[in-house]
Amino acid sequence: MPQTILVVEDEETLRQELAYQLEQDGFGVVQAADGAEALERFRETKPELILLDVMLPRLSGTELLRIIRRESDVPVLMLTARGSEVDKVVGLELGADDYVTKPFSLRELQARIRGLLRRAERPSAAASAAPTEPELVPVGRVMVDLAGHRILRDDEVRPMKPKAFELLAFLLRNAGQVFSREQLLADVWGYDYAGETRTVDVHVHWLRAEIEPDPQQPQTLQTVRGVGYVLRR
Repeated sequence: MPQTILVVEDEETLRQELAYQLEQDGFGVVQAADGAEALERFRETKPELILLDVMLPRLSGTELLRIIRRESDVPVLMLTARGSEVDKVVGLELGADDYVTKPFSLRELQARIRGLLRRAERPSAAASAAPTEPELVPVGRVMVDLAGHRILRDDEVRPMKPKAFELLAFLLRNAGQVFSREQLLADVWGYDYAGETRTVDVHVHWLRAEIEPDPQQPQTLQTVRGVGYVLRR
């Protein structure tokens, strides 16, 4: 059975073009022209990934994403207008896994879709290896439960976006090694096309807010000027 992608886009020409290309790539495609229709299609078809435009009639992309995140952790790739930094950040805050900026190349979109689907398929493999992980690992002011995919602060579980935890776990397993943003996109997000690196910066910002005693003066998750990021224990 081919994996199903829900394409939510009110511009018909672009929606049809995306659907055609995805079908050529071997995916099953479900289309929706507005947010309300998309919610129905999402609940009916349970897609493996959603391409979601921000600006939609009847129900906005951000409102739709808010509802979807209450029901599912399906990968969501937002489609945003050029220069709309607010839409990007809001989408990520609400739980989008990534975004592409219009106009975008099909090559970039295909790379990001492949990356998200690969990441979504990995938890089962990670779960089988979980018994070999230490139970709790101290990082900054939190304890990281690698096997349980969670972090604890003062013995309380902290809310953590799945991709942010994956980034933390990757850096923890490679503590002391400096990674560029492009390397992190490839190793954590699974992209073979670097594209924009703002996604990494936003997730690092979230992590610092959780693990650093003073996020403005990070001691654990540090920036190496001109190179990237490193987690120091």
